[in-house]
Amino acid sequence: MKVSLFITCLCDIFSADVGKDTVEILERFGCEVDFPELQTCCGQPAYNSGYLTESKQAMKQMMRAFKHSEYVVGPSGSCVGMLKEYPNIFKNDPEWEDEAIKLANKSYELTQFLVEVLEIVDVGSAFKGRVTYHPSCHMSRILGVNEAPITLLKNIEGIEYIELPIKEDCCGFGGTFSIKNAAISEEMVKEKSQHVTETEAEYLVGGDMGCLINIGGMMQREGKTVKVVHMAEILNTTK
Repeated sequence: MKVSLFITCLCDIFSADVGKDTVEILERFGCEVDFPELQTCCGQPAYNSGYLTESKQAMKQMMRAFKHSEYVVGPSGSCVGMLKEYPNIFKNDPEWEDEAIKLANKSYELTQFLVEVLEIVDVGSAFKGRVTYHPSCHMSRILGVNEAPITLLKNIEGIEYIELPIKEDCCGFGGTFSIKNAAISEEMVKEKSQHVTETEAEYLVGGDMGCLINIGGMMQREGKTVKVVHMAEILNTTK
């Protein structure tokens, strides 16, 4: 099975190891992974800020980059969720609608791909510690990925999984929302940090770097010692 890695901007810039872990996990289960170098931002920041015309340029570049890919897999529910929006954005566009549909249909978030396509619920990893999981808004609400990450986490040897209180609440990041509405965003992430503390978890796991950077930054400023770990990293900790 051939898979193209969609690295996403935040992973590429802030956490390149997440890309490495994603590749290693996919290769462990027989996938042949390539990296189309034409890929760029999915267009979400500009699109969410109302710059439709400008965001479409990035989206078109993404469709060109992954035109010949069999599957497109990314370690971000938010960014993959954006790819799923392309058919709506390019609806009735004679040049790009078909390409938008094709890219959306073959794009998957990492845990979604493992569970739904490869039909793997136990990746054979081991990780000792008390772990809680933050389900990011875009991953759960736009992409509809809710159970796959939890299923994979619970099957990791050595993990003590604790459910996060009021887990469905947003952490306040929301891309440009955290910039345009900084005061509200700060209160939201403070509340999320408190909920993480209530679990007494040693590790906070998530599938979106934006959320993890936001929550992790607040907890660090508050002097908390909870370690923030991307899902790909914890799934790639082998026995």
